[in-house]
Amino acid sequence: MKYDAVLVVSFGGPEGLEDILPFLDNVLRGKGVPEERKLEVAHHYELFGGVSPINAQNRELVELITEKLQDLNIPLPVLLANRNTEPFIPEVLKECQEKGYHKLLVYITSGFSCYSGCRQYRENLMVAQAELGGEAPDFDKIRVFFNHPLFIETVSDNVRKALDLLPAKDQAGARVVFTAHSIPMAMANSSRYTEQLAEAARLVTERLEWPDWDLVYQSRSGPPSMPWLEPDICDHLDALKQQGVTSVVVCPLGFVSDHMEVLYDLDLEARDHAAELGLTYVRASTPGNDPRMVEMIVELIRERLEDWPDRRTIGRLPAKHDVCPADCCPAMKRPAAAGR
Repeated sequence: MKYDAVLVVSFGGPEGLEDILPFLDNVLRGKGVPEERKLEVAHHYELFGGVSPINAQNRELVELITEKLQDLNIPLPVLLANRNTEPFIPEVLKECQEKGYHKLLVYITSGFSCYSGCRQYRENLMVAQAELGGEAPDFDKIRVFFNHPLFIETVSDNVRKALDLLPAKDQAGARVVFTAHSIPMAMANSSRYTEQLAEAARLVTERLEWPDWDLVYQSRSGPPSMPWLEPDICDHLDALKQQGVTSVVVCPLGFVSDHMEVLYDLDLEARDHAAELGLTYVRASTPGNDPRMVEMIVELIRERLEDWPDRRTIGRLPAKHDVCPADCCPAMKRPAAAGR
């Protein structure tokens, strides 16, 4: 077989109060985030007992992909590896080496292209390869899926269900607001992140035949001096109130699962702000492990296993390349430290 195993690679998250600060230290290392901001984010996790839902969801995802592959008589083991919490990428790559796996197919739990959502994971894998030496497993990455029809179908259905939760009098004039994790402008300008997000939002609202929508950002975490993508979700709610909008459905388009950014920033902070403004507010579910998402991932695996000539996409943007171009989504150039 062309590959020896499938690797699900994700961000990771704490699973108890004692995990929060070590996790955030890993996430924020070298990013110049002030200590007070780190402690503020730590408190967000504390409100939920220090447990992010992402790890449990990814463990379930591994099981679901494994079962689906077995149903198709594809005997590929599936493993989970995280950037910021156990099981860490280097440890899992070493496990693959010990098991004699020579070639891995990698699914990264992000549907959009930017440094932190794609290239950084590939760099993490390459660093782990270098540490293991010449016998380290090689890997290929599955393409991004922002315009895969099953992803768009899943998100569209979640938005429709959220719209249906609004009181009948509020539905007709509701604004659908798509959110994604804000990133530094320097990172956004060197990737197709915003373009892909806007295309996915357009495809969803086209499917729903819903004309009134916006794309905004959330969960900024960088130093105040650095420009990041805007508008922020709460600032945008202020603007919608001024425009006379009375109800909103917020769809966390850039998140495939209920990360802490979704639970705190949308389900607490943005929801409470909407209530203060007198806006009716409903949050659409993330795709999670919807059966269509599992089907999509298995389809993307089969694309590479069986060398499918036609790759399913919809819309106006291409996303079919199997090998990321050498110059795509580069890391930001950070200012040199003073005195060096």
